[in-house]
Amino acid sequence: MFTTWIRENKVAMWLLTVLRIYIGYDWMTHGWAKLTGGGFDASGFIGGAIANSTGEAATVQGWWGTFLETFALPNVGLFNFLVPLGEFLVGLGLILGCFTTFAVLMGIVMNFAFLFSGTVSTNAQLILLQMFILVAGFNAGKIGLDHWVVPYIRSMFGKFRGKDKAMHIKTQQDF
Repeated sequence: MFTTWIRENKVAMWLLTVLRIYIGYDWMTHGWAKLTGGGFDASGFIGGAIANSTGEAATVQGWWGTFLETFALPNVGLFNFLVPLGEFLVGLGLILGCFTTFAVLMGIVMNFAFLFSGTVSTNAQLILLQMFILVAGFNAGKIGLDHWVVPYIRSMFGKFRGKDKAMHIKTQQDF
């Protein structure tokens, strides 16, 4: 019942738009600050998470600490590029309502990565709020560019599917 309401109701569509813009603004401003502030370096954050993954009072799971130590830290330059850009693009996508479901999914992935690394902050609240947008699907982006983008993309994939069916029928007739 709730899922149907959040996915199809016009009141839900407006509430989701307000929520989407609020969360998008949060993502975009944090990403923009990192992009324009100069000198964003995730190595300290990653190093702190690695340090917190060992010992009796470990706040970071060992498997995540191993991932950070063996992959993230050696490739910190990649993360220094991806984190600010990802935060900014997630925010932009949510504010514009363009590729909303994908944008919010990537936001949830980043929030979980921050939580796994031992930071609580607002990550848990953002995950909860973003889940509403994710569950709502297309309804969350109807008041936004998804209103035009999603039907266009669906029509493009529909054209390909139609060709596949026609080819399949023609191939069966040839036998």
